Amino acid sequence: MEPRIQGEIRLQGQAEPEAAIAAETRTLVIGPYPTKRDAHGEPRPALARLDEAVGLAAAIELDVADKLLVTIQQIRPSTYLGKGRVEEIGGRIEAEGIRLVVMDCALSPVQQRNLEKAWGVKVIDRTGLILEIFGRRASTREGTLQVEHAHLAYQRSRLVRSWTHLERQRGGFGFLGGPGETQIEADRRMIQERMTRIERDLETVTRTRGLHRRSRRRVPYPIVALVGYTNAGKSTLFNRLTRAEVLAENMLFATLDPTARAIKLPHGETAILSDTVGFISDLPTMLIAAFRATLEDVIEADILLHVRDIAHEDAEAQGADVAQVLAELGIEPDADRIIEVWNKADLLDEAERERLMNLSRPNGAKGSGPVLLSALTGEGIDRLMSRIEARIAAARTSFAVILEPAQGAELHWLYENAEVLDRREDAEGAMHLVVRVAPEKEPRFLNRFGAARRLKGSG
Repeated sequence: MEPRIQGEIRLQGQAEPEAAIAAETRTLVIGPYPTKRDAHGEPRPALARLDEAVGLAAAIELDVADKLLVTIQQIRPSTYLGKGRVEEIGGRIEAEGIRLVVMDCALSPVQQRNLEKAWGVKVIDRTGLILEIFGRRASTREGTLQVEHAHLAYQRSRLVRSWTHLERQRGGFGFLGGPGETQIEADRRMIQERMTRIERDLETVTRTRGLHRRSRRRVPYPIVALVGYTNAGKSTLFNRLTRAEVLAENMLFATLDPTARAIKLPHGETAILSDTVGFISDLPTMLIAAFRATLEDVIEADILLHVRDIAHEDAEAQGADVAQVLAELGIEPDADRIIEVWNKADLLDEAERERLMNLSRPNGAKGSGPVLLSALTGEGIDRLMSRIEARIAAARTSFAVILEPAQGAELHWLYENAEVLDRREDAEGAMHLVVRVAPEKEPRFLNRFGAARRLKGSG
């Protein structure tokens, strides 16, 4: 039986519907932001950060009754906020009938416990809130296991909060700690055993995913992966390009589990488009580690589309947050395979649209500028598809191949393993072809077609 962690908000697995429980929870969202500059070297707009925290709470349908911006000079080890602020907020909580406080920061177990004692309500931090959202969104077995593992790791560090009704008396049954400490250790052991079982299950799922990935490598289709800040419009763009019906709402973390579909590029080549979980600032490290297996699709993709909500006031900082997560995955932000997609052009005024259109004009042989578009209206989609095709072609080598009429097997191999750009027959029936070959298939191609002629300006 899974241990019952008292005081934790458990919106999952309750007898009542999750939405009903959340809707009854009057919530105060507090943004306690230090005045120092952030990791990107510039202060992020505090109101934008607070609005994002409210959006996170709304993503699990909490009843956000109020929000409060708090500027702090120094973080207090015991309560994060200063004593005066804690007392002031306590009065506000009582007056407004608040049942849950969301602190948009990372609280230590001690800080969380002390704030709950001071305010008499449940308190969760940014990590706990994001974990709750991920738990609600995960639908595949792998996603569910990853979220549960991260959630248990988070709870394990806060077990000291669970049994405050048991006194930590010395002595008793010959032990130093007494009954409270014994119960905490039992809970910690039960959580560790469950985490170990999940890790074994995840190893099996990861091996299966690896087999599927190797199978895809044998198919001559390039992989195009969507990455970006949550709510940047990745799923809307995915639906526009694939005509699929993936959930796409104006909500943070509307989708979590990765989805893949085939798309046709302008000249007929097939590619696989993969939609992935959105990134966010201060994404809990445990979640990055938990979803690393899922994000391997991003690591191994031929093309990465970095989708940005270019109309958002915090667009630059959001872009930097995505670049930071990509760097943690070993992907340099300026890598040739990354195409920046400036989405939500439909929300821009004419002057700003014209300015960004000028900035997004292609430059260089590979057309390395960003692509301005609207996934909602379809504006700019043709430019994006052409850019994807050009970027894939730039990484491949073109060859001229001549086949005799009897070489049907070789012709079939070319259509299966390369991109046939041109084909014509001469008077004797010989076939003259121009083909484009992916780098990983080039050795096998040259082994089979040693007389092929490499064309200038390709690869």
